[in-house]
Amino acid sequence: MAATHYRFKPYNVGRWVIWTLFALVLLLAPKVFTSNLSISMLAQMGIAIIACLSYNMLLGQGGMLSFGHAVYTGLGSYMAIHALLRVSEGMMNMPVSLIPIVGGLAGLFFAILFGYVTTKKAGTTFAMITLGVGELVFAMSLMFSEFFGGEAGITADRVVGEPFMGISYGPNIQVYYLIAVYTFICVALMFAFTRTPLGRILNAVRDNPERVEFIGYNTQMVRYLAFIIAGFFAGISGGLAAIQFEIVTAEVVGPIRSGGYLLFTFLGGATFFFGPIIGGVLMVLAFVLFSEITKAWLLYLGLIFLFMVMYAPGGIASLIMMNLRVAAFGRLRELWVSYLAMAGSALVMLAGAGVLIEMVYHLQLSTAMGDTVDFLGVPLDTTRADSWFGGAFVMLTGLGIFELVRRRFLLHWSEIQTDIEKEIKRRETE
Repeated sequence: MAATHYRFKPYNVGRWVIWTLFALVLLLAPKVFTSNLSISMLAQMGIAIIACLSYNMLLGQGGMLSFGHAVYTGLGSYMAIHALLRVSEGMMNMPVSLIPIVGGLAGLFFAILFGYVTTKKAGTTFAMITLGVGELVFAMSLMFSEFFGGEAGITADRVVGEPFMGISYGPNIQVYYLIAVYTFICVALMFAFTRTPLGRILNAVRDNPERVEFIGYNTQMVRYLAFIIAGFFAGISGGLAAIQFEIVTAEVVGPIRSGGYLLFTFLGGATFFFGPIIGGVLMVLAFVLFSEITKAWLLYLGLIFLFMVMYAPGGIASLIMMNLRVAAFGRLRELWVSYLAMAGSALVMLAGAGVLIEMVYHLQLSTAMGDTVDFLGVPLDTTRADSWFGGAFVMLTGLGIFELVRRRFLLHWSEIQTDIEKEIKRRETE
């Protein structure tokens, strides 16, 4: 008889802990942030996380820079809102909790329709085609008002039918938990995708498409399949947004929404799976909170994006992972003084830039309200030269200090990385 061999494969305890913590955060967040605004923002974060992760299947995992991802989230929203209208009219028998699946199937369908042409090319050509498709759909949303509702959009009521176990989706907290369930499932499925053979070969297509072709794979088909899967999850995000807001307008398929997915996925960190999760959270904070604080929020966002491209092109996730690596070798404590100095000088620089930006915006948009603008509790007279000189002086001083500290930090960082590499080689030889 053939011998029977038993193989023991240990559980990945760290992964179980991370997923458990993620579930607990989704479950307990409304208990900590209890206001209606907070619950609404938490729900929007869940929607943005799914959208950014689906976009990262193209950008981070497949190396496909898309300028039209809002097409699939937006069309998913439109189909979901139409399905919700049919349910409320009694023409369709479907629970509200399954409406996001309609959005997902819509995203899947349009990804199949547009993706076959879009993924024929890669690189810059792919990006231009997605931009053209995005502009085409956005123009159609304003032309065909029978389906898209014109500029006013389409509204629906998510409270339809008889409540199931007391769940009517009227209260925000019930909608939040519906979105939280979808968020957890979608994030888990998209993470599982990265571990599949298709997900692995997609990474290979991103890194070296010629070699993938050489070993017998059709790179266009790999990109196409990934595009379809990304479209499905994008549509689910759009369906959840339709339930959350109960209105869908042409803005959801517009270029600004597509640009937002690109920008915040990059800021979060496209090279790591959890990067777009950070990006989705930042996206809601910027669109909901930051936009209420200042009229110049888009300019500030552009400056932050420029700052990240120059000094941290890997996004926030890369900064976290690099510092975790240093901490694993016990060297992180050597850098905290440099970090404090860089953070302080960066804040000084941003404060100075903020003074100039707010005064310029006040002169352009709010001159009827007087010559004084309030910035961080400090009144600034836009007619006085010392206000302009002071803002410029603070900005340039902060910039100079930041650059000096950064250069010293880079030298110290290089020394630490060299020591870590030596320690790794020493451990390998033992």
